Amino acid sequence: MNLLQNRFYQEDIDWVANLDIPWILLKDKTILISGANGLIASFLIDVLMKKNDSGLNCKVVGIGRNSEKAKKRFSQYLSGTMFSFVSQDINEKIEFNISADYVLHLASNTHPVAYSTDPIGTITTNVIGSYNMLMFAAEHNAKRFLFSSSNEIYGENRGDIEFFDESYCGYIASNSLRAGYPESKRCGEALCQAFMHQKGLDVVIARLTRSYGPTLLSSDTKAMTQFLRNGINGDDIVLKSEGKQHFSYSYVSDSVAGLLYTLLLGKNGEAYNIADKKGDSTLKEIAESIAGYCGSKVVFNLPNEIEKAGFSKASKARLSGDKLKQLGWGMKYNINDGIKRTLDILRSV
Repeated sequence: MNLLQNRFYQEDIDWVANLDIPWILLKDKTILISGANGLIASFLIDVLMKKNDSGLNCKVVGIGRNSEKAKKRFSQYLSGTMFSFVSQDINEKIEFNISADYVLHLASNTHPVAYSTDPIGTITTNVIGSYNMLMFAAEHNAKRFLFSSSNEIYGENRGDIEFFDESYCGYIASNSLRAGYPESKRCGEALCQAFMHQKGLDVVIARLTRSYGPTLLSSDTKAMTQFLRNGINGDDIVLKSEGKQHFSYSYVSDSVAGLLYTLLLGKNGEAYNIADKKGDSTLKEIAESIAGYCGSKVVFNLPNEIEKAGFSKASKARLSGDKLKQLGWGMKYNINDGIKRTLDILRSV
């Protein structure tokens, strides 16, 4: 079954498409989205195209490097006039002649093996790619630029705070391979501030936490994704640590809802955490939840060196979502409900 034919997935799309936010700002506009094939961007595109069915009339332009994957993923939209896909490496100058009202930079390496096997690509997408997207937005007089940042910009919790709010500076051991992802995300945020002050570009920053859901990619090597795959296949859930790491998580529809609240209601120059306490969990609790739902068991197995090099060193990274909640956002799915929903959808596609 195609993902869009799944009843639960359609319910998720409908829920976001019916949020009480100022959709009117997007009416008759063009939205440019990098990382179109990714977990977050592909869901967002489905939402926008669904909203077009009720008269939003916004043109969506997806950017990505894999045109074949895009043709398969977005086949139902490509025959129309409201969606188009451009094959583009954003680390190269963006020269196609498309005017965009809103530019959303969602492209990034976002999983451990990529951090350790392609550290250069991880950094350049978040720095050079961000610069190219920002320059495109500035040159085309975009109304707003959204940068998808990460909970990882906060680094390691050193025991001085329970929840990271947007003003927390964090701690990152910068002289290490694993620092490439969080440090380049920090640089991306700094570039946003530079373009806001020097070019007059309107920018907002969405700090996504560990997102999951049925739009996960086959290349994803995050722990949560591996647990979900194991559960669906009826295999043991393999923990590669004691599982005491305590993180914030967000189901994809909640992540995209938070991104839209940030885009349409956020203040110029501000960053917003997309997180809620009911999405927080330890890795062991997640593994046990998936194992319990799938009838399998949790086993422990040490990671190989490539995997270990890409793992976050943080053992506690819980985010405060209070600032975004003040804009009206709220998380729909707690961690257990989100996990079950993801498994139910993936089993049918």
